[in-house]
Amino acid sequence: MSTNPWKNRTVLVTGAEGFIGSTLVDLLVEQGANVRAFVHYKPYAEKGHLARHIGQVEMLAGDVRDAGRVSDAVAGCDTVFHLAALIGIPYSYDSPGAYVQTNVTGTENIAEACRRHSVRRLVHTSTSEVYGTALTAPISESHPLQPQSPYSASKIGADMMALSHFHAFELPVTVVRPFNTYGPRQSARAVIPTILAQLHAGARQIKLGSLSPTRDFTYVTDTARGFLALADCDRALGESVNLGTGQEISIGDLAQALIAASGRDAEVVVDPARLRPSGSEVQRLLSDNTRAREWAGWEPQVPLTEGLSCTSEWIAENLHLFAADRYQV
Repeated sequence: MSTNPWKNRTVLVTGAEGFIGSTLVDLLVEQGANVRAFVHYKPYAEKGHLARHIGQVEMLAGDVRDAGRVSDAVAGCDTVFHLAALIGIPYSYDSPGAYVQTNVTGTENIAEACRRHSVRRLVHTSTSEVYGTALTAPISESHPLQPQSPYSASKIGADMMALSHFHAFELPVTVVRPFNTYGPRQSARAVIPTILAQLHAGARQIKLGSLSPTRDFTYVTDTARGFLALADCDRALGESVNLGTGQEISIGDLAQALIAASGRDAEVVVDPARLRPSGSEVQRLLSDNTRAREWAGWEPQVPLTEGLSCTSEWIAENLHLFAADRYQV
């Protein structure tokens, strides 16, 4: 009898070409799943991080705002991992409507398609940003939701849309709430690649926003394993579940750790252009991962120092992907 629960399952991953999505695809392919990757249409059909899986993964181009295309993608799937979203916080200040259309309406399209096609499980991706600045720490899933940016507001709306389909229609859905995932393939809009790209480009000054906020950083393969664990966890049906390490580090201390990991020498300075608007900065994010541990048997395996070292090596090898001289939003 096979001990691999994913072998030969047909699985859809939306946002499959992205940072976490492509890592999840890697893991599913390794475990023998039949993977369908729903990717955003590009006229030149670049495969990006999925290039290694040509011939192994079914590529389906589309947009989660298109309900018909979403329905076609979901048809015949056992499990749907919904990761497609607009995620940059700074850009959400400029184009909040786009975040509502992609994150809220897109999630409604996914949920409706899963209901129509009787999918066994929908795993919807949330974010720790929905909690805002911690009122109590560590942050459990019962913590109030605080929309401190249009991005976080759109994700709160998306979470509620997914969960409403559980309550109203008995859709088997779980909301997975990663804290700050990092690792190879992450874009320069996130703080760790921003710092490492500057370091490996030879910068002697590292430009950052506020240095005092703390974050709970989880290595990307640990996050991907959490998605798989929760997809088979019946206790998590109709619930939100945090994926985080339960440890925090300030952005200032993180920058020093990355300078050490890179082997470079630089000083850290605050760049006013990178500061969030007043009232929007989330000062503290620290996860309570009790549900993930007790319900699904998940625990993070990659220590921060090891993860930062691996990420630094990947950035150094792929520096051509980053514009270290510009602030990426």
